Amino acid sequence: MAQVVRRAYRYRFHPTPGQASELARTFGCVRLVYNKALEERTRAHRVDGRRVSYAESSAMLTRWKRGGEFGFLSEVSCVPLQQALRHLQAAFANFFAKRAGYPAFKSRKKSRASAEYTRSAFRRRDGRLTLAKMDAPLDVRWSRPLPEGAEPSTVTVSRDAAGRWFVSLLVEEEIAPLPPVEAAVGVDVGITALATLSTGEKIPNPRHERRDRRRLAKAQRALARKEKGSNNRAKARLKVAKVYARIADRSRDHLHKVTTRLVRENQVIAVEDLAVRDMVKNRSLARAVADASWRQMRGMLEYKAAWYGRTLVVVDRWFPSSKLCSACGALRERMPLDVREWMCACGAVHDRDVNAARNVLAAGPAESGNACGAGVRPQEETSSAGGRW
Repeated sequence: MAQVVRRAYRYRFHPTPGQASELARTFGCVRLVYNKALEERTRAHRVDGRRVSYAESSAMLTRWKRGGEFGFLSEVSCVPLQQALRHLQAAFANFFAKRAGYPAFKSRKKSRASAEYTRSAFRRRDGRLTLAKMDAPLDVRWSRPLPEGAEPSTVTVSRDAAGRWFVSLLVEEEIAPLPPVEAAVGVDVGITALATLSTGEKIPNPRHERRDRRRLAKAQRALARKEKGSNNRAKARLKVAKVYARIADRSRDHLHKVTTRLVRENQVIAVEDLAVRDMVKNRSLARAVADASWRQMRGMLEYKAAWYGRTLVVVDRWFPSSKLCSACGALRERMPLDVREWMCACGAVHDRDVNAARNVLAAGPAESGNACGAGVRPQEETSSAGGRW
């Protein structure tokens, strides 16, 4: 049965100088309102021990706009400012529910420059998009069509560190599940191979960051030589950002292709729950782990599996997938990272990654409670390293 999901379609656009100026002012006002409201709510929580509601924050915004120091807030569309307060309200709700940390202030240099417009603040007609406070539509590059009959509920305008402008339209779309298939696959992610499948296939890791490392290093050296606060430093910083944007775009495109293929070809996909945050603390592996984008890959698998009627099984991170023989179930005591092939006492010769992927697939049904597929093999044999575990 088809399901209705909320999906964002993102497009590049090229603003006129006037539009760019208006949007830059809006970004600044959104950041100011968010930070000032956060400051007031923090003060109320620490001094008075009370929580400030969204309605109270909205009343504060009205007072700020009436004049005085923050009277300029009335010069931009009020909708993105109200949306900033709603986002802050959601951040506090997640904090009090212990789903996230305490909300952080938005930085002019590090935070994403964006503004969100609801239906009352934009007009889409005849394939042209016009925002509030603007007398001309945006020059959007419609690289792919929106779903037939879809009407955006929100429009988010953003500018990335490389100076590129994007507009993201959130729509409700009906997505039909893919036809069921019998195939199931275990996935072991890595650095040399981005993903090793239980079928024995290894999907290469393009290592986009490594391929552009020389260009990135050159841009970073040029940036380091520029005087702080100068126009030349701003230009050099933009060149660094463009290299990073190129790396991120190519990596995201590759991950989309890999994850879409896995979801189309398999009914059940089993992956390990890796502690990526801890791995990047290792100075020897941090760059390679970050370049592989394992967390982003898992996120794509999660929402695509939900959309298309597939099952994603996440195996516990402490499951000894690499040390377990997929043929007899024997468990080795140690498995150093430099061991890429090994032989079990039962005579089976294993490629480390393929063996791990097969064990992840076997452990998947046990983790999910799903009865389909092979179960986890009993781990009662003597390990090839000697002794019982």
